[in-house]
Amino acid sequence: MAKRKRSQSVDKMQKGGRGLGLGIDYKPWLHIQDVSSLGRSTRLKGIKIPRQYDFLSDLERNYFYLLEYSDEVVDIREQYPLLPIEETLLIADELGIKHPIEPKTQEHIVMTTDFVVTTKGQENTDVARTIKYKKDLADERVLEKFEIERVYWERKGINWGIVTENEISKTMTTNIAFIHGYADLRYIDGFQEIGQSELDDYSVYLIGKLLSKEFSVKEVARQLEKNYGLSVGSGITLFKHLVITKTIEIDLSVELDVNQTVSIKTVRKDFSEKVKAI
Repeated sequence: MAKRKRSQSVDKMQKGGRGLGLGIDYKPWLHIQDVSSLGRSTRLKGIKIPRQYDFLSDLERNYFYLLEYSDEVVDIREQYPLLPIEETLLIADELGIKHPIEPKTQEHIVMTTDFVVTTKGQENTDVARTIKYKKDLADERVLEKFEIERVYWERKGINWGIVTENEISKTMTTNIAFIHGYADLRYIDGFQEIGQSELDDYSVYLIGKLLSKEFSVKEVARQLEKNYGLSVGSGITLFKHLVITKTIEIDLSVELDVNQTVSIKTVRKDFSEKVKAI
């Protein structure tokens, strides 16, 4: 394969740290302003890793919710570049497949994988996942680009796979979206002046009432607000916080309806002892 001149834009992005780092220091190769997307591009602040994440479609965002909630996931890197570009160029030549290019400049572009995820084990393991709507898998050109991607990761010794909407539970992602923004109450109206000791008392009260299964989540929330003089909405906010932080664990694979009672599977040990004491 003839040597190709490296794009100046690629050099600039690499010098800017794109596609580098781990955890909070990681910078995705693509930001939502860099590309036009058929889906709704979104940004979210992570909980597991407290940095801003960029998603180019609703499907990517929904998959992220599942990764965020999973106890097996320790790091999530989105829009991960397949570098150096010479590797994907070589693979494309070997496969007889046209490498993706920028239509306006006709320059070869850096290919990306939607997610590289680090999972727990005796040794942490990276897996690469491409997110795509099932209907798009009928497109021959899409499959050609995926073949380049598959071979790239195979040569790195990293498991790669495609995830479609069939593997992403709508119910679970809707539930996680409902509670996701409530992990840190310091930035929520009505909670800025509440100390940890008070918050623990409110949490113990809320958990105890929920465990009794006598009242709906909304009714328990209102009782909390009335008994402790909290602002309207604070009870539901605290409930969301307890669920997303896994202080209480409920089945998020079924629709979460605050107008109904809720079955709590487990209570975090430190709160479990306090609840038993009341």
